[in-house]
Amino acid sequence: MARVHPEGWRHLPANGAQGRELATLALLAEGLPHEFNIYHGLHWTRAEGQHAVFGEIGFVILGPDGRILLIEQQSGFLDESANGLLRPGKRRNRDISLDLARTADALRARLRPLLGGTEPVLDTLLYCPDYTVRQPGTAGLDPARIVDASRRAHLLDIVRELCGPQHDAAGAGTAAHRHALHRFFAELLELVPDVQALAGQAVALTTRLSGGLAEWARRISLHPHRLRVTATAGSGKTQLALAAYTDALHAGRRPLYVCYNRPLADHFARVVPPGGEVATYHQLCDRRLRAAGRTPDFSAPDRFRRMETDFAALLAHGNKDPAWRFDELIVDEGQDFTDAWRDSLLALLTPEGRAWWLEDPLQNLYGREPVKLPGWAGLTADTNYRTPADVLELLNDRLPLPTPIVAGSPVADSEPEVMSWHDETGLMEATKRAITRAIGLGFRRDMIAIISFRGREYSRFTPLTHLGPHRLRAFHGRYDLFGEAEYSEGELLIDSVYRFKGQSAPCVIFTEIDFEALDELTMRKLFVGATRATMKVIFVASERAAAVLAPDQA
Repeated sequence: MARVHPEGWRHLPANGAQGRELATLALLAEGLPHEFNIYHGLHWTRAEGQHAVFGEIGFVILGPDGRILLIEQQSGFLDESANGLLRPGKRRNRDISLDLARTADALRARLRPLLGGTEPVLDTLLYCPDYTVRQPGTAGLDPARIVDASRRAHLLDIVRELCGPQHDAAGAGTAAHRHALHRFFAELLELVPDVQALAGQAVALTTRLSGGLAEWARRISLHPHRLRVTATAGSGKTQLALAAYTDALHAGRRPLYVCYNRPLADHFARVVPPGGEVATYHQLCDRRLRAAGRTPDFSAPDRFRRMETDFAALLAHGNKDPAWRFDELIVDEGQDFTDAWRDSLLALLTPEGRAWWLEDPLQNLYGREPVKLPGWAGLTADTNYRTPADVLELLNDRLPLPTPIVAGSPVADSEPEVMSWHDETGLMEATKRAITRAIGLGFRRDMIAIISFRGREYSRFTPLTHLGPHRLRAFHGRYDLFGEAEYSEGELLIDSVYRFKGQSAPCVIFTEIDFEALDELTMRKLFVGATRATMKVIFVASERAAAVLAPDQA
């Protein structure tokens, strides 16, 4: 099988003209040997400066001898005229032979300096699978370089003939030339995601793929309904929680969603329909105690522990207030809960109430013991549909994970990067370089999240309002009268790995990473931070941490 650049193309929706090109790419990939490289532009920009590189070319084939074949695919009908074969257009027809010749000439001119003055062996091919050219001799192209509907079954044979290995050495490229050509097509021309378009596509694909957990978990019939779902990051736990919450409302049941992290609770509350209750565990304690006329004392040093105790004591005397009885309990981030919290939450359920417990042990950042749930049915999911496959490959390779995480993301070649620093000044400079790198790749500032490996109280970034020319959007540590978190007025979100758990962003700059040893907590923090990304991760790590994460990049 030929090597395809970039990867991830098999996850794209096969619709319209793109579907035809995907079918051709699959044919080429599966029909050509692994010595061939295929470069395509189905969902990736090919730009250097302000100029398109390949123009109308859909595929570039690099053969094992360094021969290059440009393939333009034209699906649908074509126009034949005395002047040649024309591509139909809304305003004017365009001459295919001229377009191909211009593109080939421009590419030859770019490749000569790269090959030290050697003339590149480059050919062109027009592939029109839906149209039979009636007059090949007047098409403006060599008839041997046209594969129309009558010859499409021979496409692979023709490609092999034009750029496959030759018995004679004439025109064959050296290994160095082939490597230079590969770098040219795959790297120097920056085959990078068109993130403005791909981000939405990746989210839609990820949502659809990870939706499987929500689909089959809700088909399980239990009585009483007690289901523990142990699932990795990006597997669809939040989708399952949302589906269970919505199902309860539609069935006339009153749901209660409880998690540990305030940003996750705030997000969930914004997307669910009204009619239930959404809170962190401590928000729930506060609300229930206030409803009973017992206002918690937030000035006490042990205020949260005291609030938990008062909440449990209140429920121990009976939960008779119907306003605090629920038919559906959904616990998210269950790895951060305790046995005592479990008992208090179950006390809020009606006798026929249904309960869901969603957790990921690898996201246990507080060292809590697993909650005991005797008699509950269990369900596991180990496929991450959110994080790029090569990021998961790095984590599986470099971290002592209990079991490998299975990759299911439509993004397979994001190329995670590591930027190292030596001291605090180097940390700031490396983080600024990472921001510049992300913006240069096409990510808007609102698509980037800067995540600190350290807690907010200990982060070097907490006092900052700017990082270079960039204003930071940081949590103030307080909430307004409506319970909304207050952030500074910046354009780049910055938060801690603890607070950002349960959220995601297209591009994550995971900074302030430093550790002496790769212990259990360090491993979990690295896992949580890296799996927040849907398209790109840039690690900003100390020299000793970078040596562990990616020795070849450190």
